[in-house]
Amino acid sequence: MADPTAPRPADRMLAHFWMVLGVIVVAFPVYYVFIASTHTTQTILRPPLPLLPGGAAGANYSEAFAGGVSRIGGVSLWRLLGNTTLVAMGIALGKIAISMASAYAIVFFRFPFRMTCFWLIFITLMLPVEVRIQPTYKVMVDLGLIDTYAGLILPLIASATATLLFRQFFMTIPDELLEAARVDGAGPWRFFRDILWPLSLTNVAAIFVIQFIYGWTQYLWPLLVTNSNDMNTIVIALKKMISFADADTPWNLVMVTSVLAILPPILVVVLMQRWFVKGLVETEK
Repeated sequence: MADPTAPRPADRMLAHFWMVLGVIVVAFPVYYVFIASTHTTQTILRPPLPLLPGGAAGANYSEAFAGGVSRIGGVSLWRLLGNTTLVAMGIALGKIAISMASAYAIVFFRFPFRMTCFWLIFITLMLPVEVRIQPTYKVMVDLGLIDTYAGLILPLIASATATLLFRQFFMTIPDELLEAARVDGAGPWRFFRDILWPLSLTNVAAIFVIQFIYGWTQYLWPLLVTNSNDMNTIVIALKKMISFADADTPWNLVMVTSVLAILPPILVVVLMQRWFVKGLVETEK
């Protein structure tokens, strides 16, 4: 007897159609940028752009890596990628460390105004970087952190979202586990290191992916806090490479830089997708 709940062939085909359409809509701009990076500037400026790779890929990528990007002071792509990687890693790891510590204190310790502290953290979700950017910039100037990695990273490492996610996960830890750790003589640090940290790895992975992409794609704050081309991130470099006149813009190098700006976040998601999905599911539980 056929299962009445099994999807019909027409429903399955329709589901696959929408899935393929969604993939095309999302992936086509990335494919288009990659194709453009294999053509010369003259070909890019003469529409329509071919949908197949051109023969200038080797020359474009070699020029971008070996010759530097003259429009942003000759800074090499290696330097731009290194800056962006350091900033993204610093923001992601900083957010995880601070969020885990604050959520751990709120859930497992009892102190006056504990929930008040949590709600004050939660309220900061309504205060994006753009709202507090002027006083934050003034603090960075007073501390002499303009054109430094600390100035790029420190103002962005607090995360109310990550704190909320870790708090929700920590609240699912059974009280019996905490009591067993106390009977075993485990202090707060040992309980965190030996029990809580291993249980939180999937959540850490999920939050790391989200925050790494957040740090990698930052534009406004790095634009304000850096004056030297050597401290630019790759997103800022892309903006500086584009001129008001199309003919003055090295579009082949812009497209190469765009491809290289896209690749690291894609690799992080692909390599950590299993942990990412598992972490999100466990966080919802």
